Amino acid sequence: MLRIVSTLGRVPLSAMARRPLRAASTATDADARPKDQLDRDLIALLQANARESTANLARTLGVARTTVLARLARLEREHVIVGYTVRLGQGVAERAVQAHVGITVAAKAGRDVLRRLSRMPELRQLYSVSGEFDYVAQLSAESTARLDALLDEIGEIDGVVKTTTSVVLAVRVDRKA
Repeated sequence: MLRIVSTLGRVPLSAMARRPLRAASTATDADARPKDQLDRDLIALLQANARESTANLARTLGVARTTVLARLARLEREHVIVGYTVRLGQGVAERAVQAHVGITVAAKAGRDVLRRLSRMPELRQLYSVSGEFDYVAQLSAESTARLDALLDEIGEIDGVVKTTTSVVLAVRVDRKA
């Protein structure tokens, strides 16, 4: 699944980026993929700057603005584009404490644990993985004290058997959007 991320561009939000996304009626996330080169080019431009206006996108792609609007609507409807967001600058991200937490869950407790973890605003990503853990959570907390409290909260969730935490010391390569 592709996730569109803003780079805090200089162009005002387009009307497309401000309106809420609609739920797909028949498409599933497994069906979600760009249909042709124009879709791929549009997605690449949005990944570089999700705040780009539809008029500028149309000019860059050499198509009509209405074509861009129609493509965006379809890509949203089909869950190829699932949202527009902000990516924080390195200076802001460096002030946060990042951690990856391996979580082992009791049999048949996965759904309840997932529901509780999803409510934590500091949870950036949650992966279902093979191997030693059932999940790997990526957390971002404003301090080590908050991270400690989050780890206590996770450990107290019914169904969590074990956690193993690795605190991120430095990001060496970042290829996200």
